[in-house]
Amino acid sequence: MRDWGCRVVRIAVKQRFHILVKELLRKAIHICTAFVPLFLSFAYWPVIWILLIMVIVYTTAEFMRQRGATVPVISAITAAAARKRDENHFVLGPVTLACGVLLTALFFPPEAAAVGIFALAFGDGLASLAGKLFGRIRIPYTEGKTVAGSLTCFAAIYITTFAVTNRAFDSLVVASCGMFIELLPLKDFDNLFIPCLLAAIVLVLEKM
Repeated sequence: MRDWGCRVVRIAVKQRFHILVKELLRKAIHICTAFVPLFLSFAYWPVIWILLIMVIVYTTAEFMRQRGATVPVISAITAAAARKRDENHFVLGPVTLACGVLLTALFFPPEAAAVGIFALAFGDGLASLAGKLFGRIRIPYTEGKTVAGSLTCFAAIYITTFAVTNRAFDSLVVASCGMFIELLPLKDFDNLFIPCLLAAIVLVLEKM
């Protein structure tokens, strides 16, 4: 009986570790988008084209993976980072991530775009990780979002927005809106809404 109990504990720990590794990989990819505003300042159109090509290549690779073929590196990374809900489905997260960054860069001026992209990279990126590591109190009707994750999201967006704009009130408003959006059960589509909406909020606040 004792051996059986120990085996169950070991399996549970192994599964939790496996989930954490997947989350770390996914969020590492998320956080890497924080480099995009810097790259845009040096080579705007080349970066835009690279993002667009990445969306096309990844989408093609995913359709191939769905049909049993694999694309070296891309399919391996997708399989390693995919959530359980993505099993046997098209993994949409990387597409919405790249599209969110791309649309924000295309339709907003540099400062507002940087706020939106940093919010996506650090706010949304760190929220999920903090929730997995430290989340004990879950927020009702949010599909498992936690207080720890939401507070981390707020803090990350506030700090990065203030670093870009140097405006405390604007940073507070943007961080509050970002935290609220992140709480919504949008699944992978938060990658589109967070950067675009927060960049738009920055523009509105600038004109007030």
